[in-house]
Amino acid sequence: MSAIDDLPPLRDVIRRHDLAAKKSLGQNFLLDLNLTSRIARAAGPLDGATVVEIGPGPGGLTRALLAGGAKRVIAIERDERALGALEEIAAHYPGRLDVVCADALTFDPRLMMGDAKARIVANLPYNIATPLLIGWLCAEPWPPWYETMVLMFQREVAQRIVAHENDDAYGRLAVLSNWRCDTSMLFDIAPSAFVPPPKVTSTVVRLTPRVTPEPCDRAALEQVAAAAFGQRRKMLRQSLKSLGVDPALLAAAAGVDPTRRAETVPVSGFVAMANELADIRNHKNTS
Repeated sequence: MSAIDDLPPLRDVIRRHDLAAKKSLGQNFLLDLNLTSRIARAAGPLDGATVVEIGPGPGGLTRALLAGGAKRVIAIERDERALGALEEIAAHYPGRLDVVCADALTFDPRLMMGDAKARIVANLPYNIATPLLIGWLCAEPWPPWYETMVLMFQREVAQRIVAHENDDAYGRLAVLSNWRCDTSMLFDIAPSAFVPPPKVTSTVVRLTPRVTPEPCDRAALEQVAAAAFGQRRKMLRQSLKSLGVDPALLAAAAGVDPTRRAETVPVSGFVAMANELADIRNHKNTS
């Protein structure tokens, strides 16, 4: 039996259900229930909480969330092989675990939540982690349907999420993440904690939505960031030309010199450039 509940150890579960991790699904199973419990605690007190988990696999984090007091866990798992193991957890915690066999990139958990707000807590499959995060950051309306996100990424991706201007990792993902959320890296998890061990260190990140982020046209922000960082070694006066407006106007709106490079511009500067871009386009469409 495990240290957090009366269910079998995860290695036994994996063996019994023939759950060898699939590289094609980005699977690396975290078997240390002390670590899964630490991740669960990072989401704050769970009593009464609804939690959405992506890629539960054999259910190590799922068990930690339920043992930690989550009122309800909605676990979205694409791999049909894992469903038997997850149903055993559901039977142990009756009425508290909903298992959905679906692709997390296309399934909308709000369909199951009613008016409840959720916390997203997950050891994300590496191969879909960034697209999932971008989808959650682009949720409309804002504030979103979740209260917080506690997510595990490859450390390199985690650094890109929390980066600020003049950091080597600063880029499009940091602009979008830090415009709409407060972000922080919480702790690392060594490759040896996983089965199979990945080639990189993993990092748990917390993102808490800002109730009132700076007003901005999200689509324009994404376009400005994509243009600026798509040619990150070039000056803004060159990299922003692809947007079809005078880069000097955008730079002036941000209060920056157009000879600066994207990595030196703070998130507030990108917001200002995006709003200027949207205003210019709206003026053209109405004139």
